[in-house]
Amino acid sequence: MPQTLSGKAALLLSLFWSFVRIGPAAFGGGYATIPLIEREALNKRWVTQEEMNDLLSLASSAPGGTAVNASAVIGYRLAGIPGAVTAVAGITLPTFIIAFALSLLYSVFRDVHKVQAALQGIQGAVIALMIWAAVRMAKSALFDATTIAIASVTVALLVFTSVNPVAIVAVGLFAGIVLIRLKRLLGLRSDTEKKLQASVREEIHYPEYYI
Repeated sequence: MPQTLSGKAALLLSLFWSFVRIGPAAFGGGYATIPLIEREALNKRWVTQEEMNDLLSLASSAPGGTAVNASAVIGYRLAGIPGAVTAVAGITLPTFIIAFALSLLYSVFRDVHKVQAALQGIQGAVIALMIWAAVRMAKSALFDATTIAIASVTVALLVFTSVNPVAIVAVGLFAGIVLIRLKRLLGLRSDTEKKLQASVREEIHYPEYYI
């Protein structure tokens, strides 16, 4: 049943408000906002956990910022192109305003020790958010020897070589397709996602990082 005009406007407003609250937490890049986007989307039942896992994989591998890509996909899924535009506007507007304001103030206060200490504290919090996002994704993405092996090789390449991350993503995509087809030809089990028990659902508990 098609949405009424007022219903669609309310949905767009909800999308904008949700992502505009997440935007200020984007210190250090889009990966820092993944736990917040995941919590918001799951709590509002915009997507399921399985859909969120696929969405994050797509957003991480596609060109552009992860947070912007994820917000665009969620917005498009809920309200088409207007939803995608609204969600992207919501998550980028606070960042733009904050970055603009900080650029004006940084030249004045950059040598103040308290400002330097605050920036170092923010960096530590960003690292914690990124690690938590990686752990959340790993719980659902790493479910057999194949996925663990691909992830391990990817981490090793990123840490110990200068291989372009785009090339690594492309090779990982190709390797996943080839290995799945090979398993099926050999009659082996070839799951493409972690099977969740219907009776047991992990509740998402995130601290209130965003405003």
